[in-house]
This record gives sequence, C-alpha cells and structure tokens, in this order.
Amino acid sequence: MDEGNKLQFPSLPAAKEEQLEILPGLFLGPYSAAMKSKLSMLEKQGITHIVCVRQDIEANFIKPNFPHKFRYLVLDIADNPVENIIRYFPMTKEFIDGCLETGGSLKRTLEEDEDFGSMQVTAAQNG
Repeated sequence: MDEGNKLQFPSLPAAKEEQLEILPGLFLGPYSAAMKSKLSMLEKQGITHIVCVRQDIEANFIKPNFPHKFRYLVLDIADNPVENIIRYFPMTKEFIDGCLETGGSLKRTLEEDEDFGSMQVTAAQNG
C-alpha cells in the first residue's frame, strides 16, 4: 500500500480520563470524562446528548449528572457474557442518529475498569 492510501487511525488518549473523537461527532472515553467536574469541558465541546450504559445495581451512583443541560438515554445492561445487548442497538442507534441529524456530536464514555462496567455516551451540538 502506498503512502497516499495508508489508513489513518486516531491515537489513543494519553490518560484514561480523556476522551477520543472516534468518528466525526462521536466521542469515546471513560465515565469520568462526563462527571460533574467536567461540565465546562462538555459545554466547550457543545455536548447536548448523553447515553449512559450501566448495570442495574449501579443506578444509585451512575446516573445523569446534568439532566437539565443534556438529553439522556439510560440503558441498564447486565455485565455478563449471556446478556443480549443487541436488543438495545435499535433504540441507541435512533438516539445517536437523532442527535447527529440535528447537528450534534456523540460521546461514549466507558467505566475505568477493564470489564464492561458502566458506559456513557454524550453528544455535542456543533454550532
């Protein structure tokens, strides 16, 4: 493959707290990237939507931090190998598409630990 046709991939964040724009308007990072202390950064990026994926037992401490600032989709998904996560794809796709169709961007954040843990997706309005 010649240099002109070489695939380009984004580099990984330097720290687990950072987020990465994996596609135009779609961000991925740890849950801590969307915590209360990160409000100014989220606002600077123009975040408007957040998808929070957590386990049922995490509902008391993994929850929408800014319900009056962002639109949330909260999904309670078990962290086990037999969980049928495909059933969540249509509603999540609809939420993401709805955000992006209105000029938004989406950020998905993962829990810091290595297992499935909690995830959060946020969307930014660009403009």
